[in-house]
Amino acid sequence: MVKVDYFKRKLDDKNRLTMPVELREEFQSGVVITKGFGDYLHLYPKDVWLQKIEPELEGSLLDEQVADLSVRFRTGKTESELDQKQGRLTLKQAQLEFANIDREIEAVRVGSYFRVVAVH
Repeated sequence: MVKVDYFKRKLDDKNRLTMPVELREEFQSGVVITKGFGDYLHLYPKDVWLQKIEPELEGSLLDEQVADLSVRFRTGKTESELDQKQGRLTLKQAQLEFANIDREIEAVRVGSYFRVVAVH
């Protein structure tokens, strides 16, 4: 299997992102989309979210940094499945506005997830 570390796409009129064919198997468990650390989005395979991110966000109840990250990542978080026919997922309008995404995106692999940024 070819490892894809970068892709560029245009959203369709319904704010759907078509995933590259080479990545669809990686996202077969589902997709989790969250705000990023900056003005961009994070795109996680659902199994990565459940195994790596969720446990980190459940850290100490009294750790303010963990609490802040949990609030940031959970606010506006969406979970979905890729549609089987075309490998698409829908980005919510609030997510697009947060990341200043109009129509075109670039996605770059950061370890086990992708950072999705606007192309201007």
